Formats: sequence, C-alpha cells, structure tokens
Amino acid sequence: MKIQRLAIIGVGLIGGSLAQALRKADAVVEVIGCGRGKSNLEKAVELGVIDRYTHDVAEAVDGADMVFVAVPLGAMKSTFQAMQGHLMADAIITDGGSAKASVVQAATEAFGQLPSNFVPGHPIAGTEHSGVEAAFPTLYQNRRIILTPLSSTAPEALATVDAMWRLCGADVTHMEVEHHDEVLAATSHLPHMLAFSLVDTLAQMKENDEIFRYAAGGFSDFTRIASSSPVMWRDICLANRDALGEMLERFASELTDLSTILREGDGDHLLEIFERAKAARDRFAN
Repeated sequence: MKIQRLAIIGVGLIGGSLAQALRKADAVVEVIGCGRGKSNLEKAVELGVIDRYTHDVAEAVDGADMVFVAVPLGAMKSTFQAMQGHLMADAIITDGGSAKASVVQAATEAFGQLPSNFVPGHPIAGTEHSGVEAAFPTLYQNRRIILTPLSSTAPEALATVDAMWRLCGADVTHMEVEHHDEVLAATSHLPHMLAFSLVDTLAQMKENDEIFRYAAGGFSDFTRIASSSPVMWRDICLANRDALGEMLERFASELTDLSTILREGDGDHLLEIFERAKAARDRFAN
C-alpha cells in the first residue's frame, strides 16, 4: 500500500513518528501537518517530518486519503467538526487517542453518525517527551497497536489502517472499545496516575529537596512517566474515568491491606505478595 497524502492533525511524538516510519518504509508520498504551534510545525518541516503545514484542519484534510488525529482527547470533537465537509469521499480517518469510548463519542457528536471509513486506534508506544523533536521512525517497531473497529467500520478501511501500522513495524491487535478502555485503565492510565500522585506527594513534604536528592534508580524508573504532558494525561484520565475509577478503588484496597500487613509485621504474607508479583512480572517481561 502507499498513502498519497497523509494529513497529521497534531504533529508531536506520536504523529511525527508515524510520518517518519511511513517515510522510512516508502509508504507515503506527501505529509501535511496541522497544529497550533508555528515553531513546532516549522521544526517538523525542517526535520523532514512533514512537507508543509497549516493551522486549518479543513485545509489539512483537503485531498488527503489518510487522516491521523493525534490531538488531546478534549480536542477530538472540535477537530472532527472542523474537517466535516472537507474530506474526500474515500478518505480514511484514524486516531491515536488513549481512551476509545470518548473518541467514538466525540466522532458521533461531530459527524452525526460514524463515518464508515473511521477506524479508532491506539498506539501503545511513546516516551515522556513531547513535540516533533521527540519523534523517531522506530517508535512503533515491535510495539503493539490496538485498533477498535465498530460495527459501522468498513472492512477495507480497517484493512488499510492495519496495513499502515504493520509497515511501521508494529504488532496490530483488534479489540472492542469497552474492553480496550478497561485494559488500558489497568496497564497505562493507573500507572500514570500513581506516578504523578507519588511525585506530588513527595514534593509537598518539607524534606522534599533531600528526598529528591537521594532518590535512587527505582524512584527514577517508577516516576519517569510523571514527566509526561499533564494536559494530555488530565484528558485521558477524565475520558476513561469510569474504568480508571474502579482500578483506583481496587488498588486503594490493596494498599490498605499492605498497610495492615506492615503494622502487624506479617513477613510471611508480605513475602508471599512479593514472590507472586515477581513471578507475574517475570512472565510478562519474558
């Protein structure tokens, strides 16, 4: 397959890396970037990530056969609304949003009904860095991409988006929207909330300078993702608040149990939990 004109709405780490990966695979002819930050878009042209840019969504999607939306979840609806009436009849729309139910709702409200060429998706890849300068062509290599097709999704559109991600070196999985949001609440959204919360808690302690000065590798590893975009993660957590709220309640219950175990000095129970967790983590890592 070869995309003739790819419109990327939101040229940052995710959208920029997609463009670079497709260029590397010789799978795209022209890339149009769209966003609000002029300096970021100028840098994207300078780096060869995009060929030209515009601040106008309607102009960006005009003539594009593939549209990739990589904006914060809170901006999805207005972005979809802006492209209405300017898309080619066979243009495929896909996205990189982390909470799929909210994206589907935004598209439904913006378009009135879901376009048959709309393929919701979520690349399970990224770093704590943002902006086009953080993009790199191998971001999706051997990483999982989840597509959440709907009953209205045209099989041809799904196959094209699937093929696009595979050209980037990704492992593509298909999943129902609700199941995706439940899984990601546990494996991505909860860890980010915990990292942000831990750093914020320690930062408010009067000894915070000393705490951070002597923080070891484990603290750095666990809290790395707290350097991610606060705005983006606010939108993600709110968009998936039902599934995430359930996970937080379950985790809070586990923490309460751990606190009781520590107060009682129950080393055997603590060791059992640690060994069970280590075994599960080792299976996942291998």
